[in-house]
Amino acid sequence: MTSWAYAQSQGTMNMEAGNGFVKADRELNIVYQKILKSYATQPLFIKKFKAAQRLWIQLRDAELEARYPDTGINNGSAEPMCKSIYLEKLTRERIKFLRVWLTGIPEGDVCTGSVKMTR
Repeated sequence: MTSWAYAQSQGTMNMEAGNGFVKADRELNIVYQKILKSYATQPLFIKKFKAAQRLWIQLRDAELEARYPDTGINNGSAEPMCKSIYLEKLTRERIKFLRVWLTGIPEGDVCTGSVKMTR
């Protein structure tokens, strides 16, 4: 459990959870920019990668809507915290997924696709 989970008010917990998502989103953008720079000589990859990232953002938002649908009913003061925690989780999973383009795949794997090989 994170330290902010022991905060004194729900408002503080909501704010801290939101900050966690913002931090993860910044990290995602850094990884994204590093990939664009690292693969700058591969315009087709860049085009496809950007399209994939735009679609992932749509999927992330749809996942959030499915998990916490807007039913018009007040779901309580913890809902903003829950949404932020879920967004941070999805974002951190995406960061882990994208890092493979930076770390590479071991030489010898015949299915590397656009991912650089490591030696």
